[in-house]
Amino acid sequence: MGYIKESFRWARVGTIALLVFLLSAHVFAYEELSDDALRYIPSGGSDFDIKTGSLLSPILIPRVPGTPGSIAVQHHFVDFFSRQLPEWSIEWHNTTAKTPATGDTDIPFKNLIIGRDPPWVRPGDVSRLTLVAHYDSLYRPEGFIGATDSAAPCAVLMHVARSIDEALTKKWETMEELGDALGIDEEKGVQILFLDGEEAWVSWTDADSLYGARALAESWDSEPYASESEYRTRLDSISLFLLIDLLGAADPHVPSYFPSTHWAYQGMSKIEERMRKLGLLKTNPKNPFLPESDKKESQFTRAYIGDDHVPFMVRGVDVLHIIPSPFPPTWHTMDDDGEHLDIDSLDDWAKIITAFAAEWMELGDFIRKPPVEDKKKQASIRLRSEL
Repeated sequence: MGYIKESFRWARVGTIALLVFLLSAHVFAYEELSDDALRYIPSGGSDFDIKTGSLLSPILIPRVPGTPGSIAVQHHFVDFFSRQLPEWSIEWHNTTAKTPATGDTDIPFKNLIIGRDPPWVRPGDVSRLTLVAHYDSLYRPEGFIGATDSAAPCAVLMHVARSIDEALTKKWETMEELGDALGIDEEKGVQILFLDGEEAWVSWTDADSLYGARALAESWDSEPYASESEYRTRLDSISLFLLIDLLGAADPHVPSYFPSTHWAYQGMSKIEERMRKLGLLKTNPKNPFLPESDKKESQFTRAYIGDDHVPFMVRGVDVLHIIPSPFPPTWHTMDDDGEHLDIDSLDDWAKIITAFAAEWMELGDFIRKPPVEDKKKQASIRLRSEL
């Protein structure tokens, strides 16, 4: 991601953003998860182990676009979804571009789009919660891992997909059984974007950064759905672009960056607050991860952090950017490796973001206690009865 920039978009949409901000209490209208549903949000557990974790450890390698490390991580993503979550679609968006570091050589940039829609809807008739992280790592220094930037966020998104998959299936099957699958006000799907080429190869400029995001946003904005569709393009169908980056360091401070999505930030902040009160998170920071729930409209500035959301934001997509400010002290150093991750913080982020996605998708009635916990509870009951 780049340094903080001034956004020309603010001047253009300032009035609309203010209105959205003032009405935010009414916009955040979907039902909150119950306390029990929050309790059933699973931990990443051993899957976030930096040496053996099935989700995280395969990503903790250099992942420069077009290199064997990048290809290995792509295979990791595809194998995970095709084997463990076969109901999720897998789609590639491939482009090439020259970079200041590689001269006339065309570098491949491969975005991976993973999604689940209600089984009865056409592609142009469903809005999608869009969960995003980049998976590439810096070209220099050689051997750079990028654990917070952005291996850990990618593992979090894999955890989110696995954690809500069963509830999505149950919800949509129930809707079909009850005859509720047709005629509802809004069809909701979810997609995950693993974006390539976020990092600059030499120095951050508009041309040397965001290679995959720029290509995908342009493509999705220029390819219309059928004329009778609910949404004009795939870009138009994004209900929220939730970008996570630089997560996994201890004691993060994530501001609310945009008044137009402050209502969504408030929703995630409330989830964090409730999970802490219920004792469901591992960390006990002096300040919450998401401390700006009460931020006033007058406190927002015109600055933003350059990241994969920018090509989408300038085309009118609503963005919730979950990135700490200040950045972790390991940012763009060789210390941004697995050993410098705070795994408890990472696991808490996985729970918070999973709960947010479950709440957005209205899965509260379909989240159940994981089977392994049921077995432990049954064993405990048997033991007590024997005593």
